Amino acid sequence: MWNNLKVSVILPTYNEKDSIRAFILNLNRHPVVDEVIVVNNNAAPGTSEAIAGTGAKEVFETVQGYGAAIQRGVDEASGDLIMVFEPDGTFQAHDVHKMLAYAEDFDVVYGSRTVKELIWQGANMGLFLKWGNYAVAKLMEFLFNTTSLTDVGCTVRCVRREALREMRPFFTVKGSFFGPEMMLISIIQSKRIIQVPVNYSMRIGHSSVTGNKWVAFKLGLRMITMILEYRWRSLIDSRAFRRIDQDRH
Repeated sequence: MWNNLKVSVILPTYNEKDSIRAFILNLNRHPVVDEVIVVNNNAAPGTSEAIAGTGAKEVFETVQGYGAAIQRGVDEASGDLIMVFEPDGTFQAHDVHKMLAYAEDFDVVYGSRTVKELIWQGANMGLFLKWGNYAVAKLMEFLFNTTSLTDVGCTVRCVRREALREMRPFFTVKGSFFGPEMMLISIIQSKRIIQVPVNYSMRIGHSSVTGNKWVAFKLGLRMITMILEYRWRSLIDSRAFRRIDQDRH
């Protein structure tokens, strides 16, 4: 518990069988974490065996994609505060405290991997990825006149359940660019958001996205297109992103 609020952590997994057990055990060292949910997204053989005995709850999502895995985890989580990490060795479990500290004042806390002092040796954050993520984040910040954003691709985040309940009906992306869609929806719905620096280390294993510059470049273009699309839709009728929730009351 944290300030009498239950904390759930979602860990999507596809190719993290060599790192996920250590990350869960590191999370277990932090009493603020009440629930760890691993979403097995057609993960590599041996992943379930690595999770066994850690106390984490494993659920299966057969629709392939990062967005599909996170949305399944959101539906399974029971916490008042719901956090997302990737268990590939790039992020540090102790950063849960940093995210929770800001959750006191914000609906959504997003992580950022672009602060030089927290990019550790071996991390896959060269000039191309760092400044690409920074540039796209600044485009989003400028077009929506929102809070300072420095990384559009960081997957670490902490969301209050009530905010997530209002955002969830508008999640559409099943693939790798789900993260920016979530950011856009939170901005359009006028959630109180902030982005804070988190530690970023060397990945254990190979990433199918950031491990390939051409794939990362195409993903960046898709993110830019989505930002422009959402800005246009919000200008036409920003109420459309609240209508489903309003109809329930």
